[in-house]
Amino acid sequence: MANAAENRNAKPGFGTRFVNFFKGIGKSFKNMYHELKKVTWPTKKELLNYSVVVFVFMVVMGVIIGVIDIASGALVDLIVKL
Repeated sequence: MANAAENRNAKPGFGTRFVNFFKGIGKSFKNMYHELKKVTWPTKKELLNYSVVVFVFMVVMGVIIGVIDIASGALVDLIVKL
């Protein structure tokens, strides 16, 4: 009876852990593959539209941040000159 309890609490050997590690990785990739099959991929036209929207947003935000940067720099120069 004591041997059965000790075997359950014993740490598995290096070989077993090594094999289980790679089985886990394989299972993760298999699950990822099955999930990617469920994805609805955008068409070429939709992808182009999404890319244009992102690019325009980046340009607009760049201009806004640039204006804020220039204005805050001018404000700091004004404060320093006083």
